[in-house]
Amino acid sequence: MEKIAVWGFGWVPPFAQGLVRDLRVRWALEEAGLAYESRLIGIEERNSDAYRRRHPFGLVPVLESGDGTLIESGAIVYAIAEQCEALMPAGQRAETLTWIFAALSTVEPPLWNLFVIDVLNHDEEWAKLRRAGAVDEAKARLAALSEWLDGRNYLLSHFTAADILMTTVLRFIRHTDLVAGFPRLDTYVKRCEARPAFEAALRSQMADYARNEPVAA
Repeated sequence: MEKIAVWGFGWVPPFAQGLVRDLRVRWALEEAGLAYESRLIGIEERNSDAYRRRHPFGLVPVLESGDGTLIESGAIVYAIAEQCEALMPAGQRAETLTWIFAALSTVEPPLWNLFVIDVLNHDEEWAKLRRAGAVDEAKARLAALSEWLDGRNYLLSHFTAADILMTTVLRFIRHTDLVAGFPRLDTYVKRCEARPAFEAALRSQMADYARNEPVAA
């Protein structure tokens, strides 16, 4: 990949900062040692005709490079990993792909559902009624993941692209103490977040938000 640009939002409210999915792409690029530039849109611009030509659903991230345009964070991270032996070892390609799908298809839905209930709709009556069941669903996924990590530092024998996706999924419930209730998971997240590439990616995203923070009226 050459001349890489990652599209994200110029600013989001504090509750979403560090959670927007372009963080996954930035992290993967940092791990792979690939330079990139940020290209930013306002949230209100996401449904513009110009941006919809990049992303038909008006979401972020979008990755543009000399190889073309990619959407969907999981697909982008996978494409980066295909070019980086450290993120997708040749001997563990199928296993890495398995855990990429597990993060996005099995673990993310109940955790994102809880985020939507707690953070985006906490005052709604339906959210109050639904929350207990949503917590139980999240705990079931966390318990199974914690069991898998018994005796492991990462999802596979060492850090891969799957850990990027799984860690960013687990961050969706950082507003709760659910991950802390599973010490192996808590240690796992902290181990992944301590990686220099994660710290660099988060700094980059947060710097963009700081530069574009709305001026108070």
